[in-house]
Amino acid sequence: MTTAIPAPWALLAEVTHACPLHCPYCSNPLQLVRTSTELSTTEWARVFGEAADLGIVQAHISGGEPLLRRDLPAIVTAAHQAGIYTQLVTSGLGLTPQRLDELAGAGLNSVQLSLQDARRPGSDLIAGRESYAAKEEAAKVITAAGLPFGLNVVLHRHNLDNLQEIIEVGARWGADRIELANTQFYGWALRNRTALLPTRTQLDHAKTIVTAWREHHTTPELVWVMPDYHEGVPKPCMGGWGTRSITVGPDGTALPCPAAYAITDLAPPNIRDHPLSWIWTHSPAFNAYRGTAWMTGPCRDCPRRDIDHGGCRCQAHALTGDATRTDPACSLSPDHHLVHQPATTAGHTTPAFVYRRPGAS
Repeated sequence: MTTAIPAPWALLAEVTHACPLHCPYCSNPLQLVRTSTELSTTEWARVFGEAADLGIVQAHISGGEPLLRRDLPAIVTAAHQAGIYTQLVTSGLGLTPQRLDELAGAGLNSVQLSLQDARRPGSDLIAGRESYAAKEEAAKVITAAGLPFGLNVVLHRHNLDNLQEIIEVGARWGADRIELANTQFYGWALRNRTALLPTRTQLDHAKTIVTAWREHHTTPELVWVMPDYHEGVPKPCMGGWGTRSITVGPDGTALPCPAAYAITDLAPPNIRDHPLSWIWTHSPAFNAYRGTAWMTGPCRDCPRRDIDHGGCRCQAHALTGDATRTDPACSLSPDHHLVHQPATTAGHTTPAFVYRRPGAS
């Protein structure tokens, strides 16, 4: 399929996989990209220019920890000059007033700060190092700069029971928006699934907290990213495979989804070899699961196939080894037991985290 493909509007620019934190739910692949293979400043400038020509209007500059790139202001400048709105996605470690002033001067538009838990002991435990105090200081730096401020909290068994307090911390820190992102089980999170998977009781209680907050408060805005292990209905695959967003990894690997690293037979293209326009329109990787022709099993004739797009290709591959199979999160999937069984036994055991570190997989 190479016709009638809508233009993408978003770019996830993973400028490095290096990170001072070791979160066990990290969305980076188990095999982290080495810093020696990272795209240069000039290459990132070309990516942003080609992205703008393609129709992309927004870029999340992420990692790892993008602040570890000394040339980050130049990368932000390149995106700004291309006319792309930029958001820095950061752990907050290393975000000083001087650093943020430099980035804002380069054209940075907003900041998203991660938080692991409401209080220092839990947050530091999940992050794999002391970091809570630095995050609190980073929040002060962001609010003092007057930039739009988002807080991202990945939710799981170890922090869901603290959701009310997490929201209150976000409000106290001055966040405009809090993304409450229930863990998606790919990469490091799948490796830690038994330790992270919440119970249905935890999720149901959390939903009541979110509903109550929304009823009584207008700020901060709460975004609740639903889990799928307990729902029996798969989440739409980012509006459909290859329809909205492009991920460019630290080494230039281009993907339709940040979790697609794990699809071993995808053979993703690299921006060092092809222009972004060709990658989006013509590459086999981006066309692999567009539309519905690829669908098998219950997806093929399902009335929801144009709504949930067959669910997540990355999850199907991670759990079954075949990206064309129906997402096991769907109750109609012949592989649903692969999700249902761990969901029903969640909380029975609590193994130690395997922290995100090179070689830890």
